[in-house]
Amino acid sequence: MALPGHDEFSLVLRTDFSDDAAWEAVCAETDAAEEFSTAVFVGDPRFAGVSVQALVEEDAAADDDEKVFHVFLADAFTMADAEHRLLAVDLADEPGRTFRVPPAWFSDISVNLGIANMDFAEFADSVDGSGTYRGFGDD
Repeated sequence: MALPGHDEFSLVLRTDFSDDAAWEAVCAETDAAEEFSTAVFVGDPRFAGVSVQALVEEDAAADDDEKVFHVFLADAFTMADAEHRLLAVDLADEPGRTFRVPPAWFSDISVNLGIANMDFAEFADSVDGSGTYRGFGDD
């Protein structure tokens, strides 16, 4: 179950298939928040219900040139949540570390991780009481 990936983009992986309208909203909200899209949306049913641990193990077993350093999951929580908060998952530095992110903040994380300007932990360490990243509070 190799993870699809791309060097310059972040993978948004659908793991819940209970609500097609919610998935379409997640994609639209994520794209609308970006001037230039950095998301690759994958809605492959073979990832239905996949666990964070399974993704960590899959990425750990991948060849170096096939590694996906982070992934954003559209899971059951995302689909039911009014904000459609994605689950950001670290697959590299602290495999399995997670936090939530509303689509409006996706590009902030995606771009900075993609160019190695920031580490996953910098975002994960800046979450609010609900475990959600909403910026660094310096706006």
